[in-house]
Amino acid sequence: MTHRKSGRSHRQLMPTDVREHRTSGAYPLHVIPESSSSVPGLSGGSTPTPWNKRRVLLLNATFEPLTALPARRAVVLMVCAKADTVHEDPFGPVIHSEGWALQVPSVIRLRNYVRVPYRTRVPLTRAALMYRDRFRCGYCGDKAETIDHVVPRSRGGGHTWENCVACCAPCNHRKADKLLGELGWSLRTALVPPTGPHWRLLATITEVHPTWLPYLGEGAA
Repeated sequence: MTHRKSGRSHRQLMPTDVREHRTSGAYPLHVIPESSSSVPGLSGGSTPTPWNKRRVLLLNATFEPLTALPARRAVVLMVCAKADTVHEDPFGPVIHSEGWALQVPSVIRLRNYVRVPYRTRVPLTRAALMYRDRFRCGYCGDKAETIDHVVPRSRGGGHTWENCVACCAPCNHRKADKLLGELGWSLRTALVPPTGPHWRLLATITEVHPTWLPYLGEGAA
């Protein structure tokens, strides 16, 4: 993957009061508002939570997203000269030692390329399924709150990408253990497994920092 740096584009992708952002991949990401009262690691506007509770996006040397690291691990990689800051976090805490001071960034990049074993399918998790279905009910289009098995498990349906859909609570209650044909319902979109390396990251997180967006949006299915 190639990546073209642009300070201007990154600035445009750093909203101050948004919870949802649509990337070039056409799926929404729940974005953490960039203010001192709601950025991870800060709470109540002035009382910081432990800095090691924060998450930092780790990129491969090719700018491919790898994982969301605990801040402590990210600092270790930087101190050991194994990674460099890509995006600073103006609200990040500053970590001090006897000989240096380092502000916890939002995105870092490995200096050396790490080969990632190829996996044919993205793990099915609640977070990844909600991202795939854009946090909308697959039956009526309202805000999704639960996950439904299109063919109920009690009737032989599997827990797979092709049989699971984001669902609102009313539709989930009405559908129960019935088949779509019995209700006269249909799916709004086809249920297909997502593809792309960033989906493995999305399968493990529920919120992202605004500066992560350019790396999670590229190459989306």
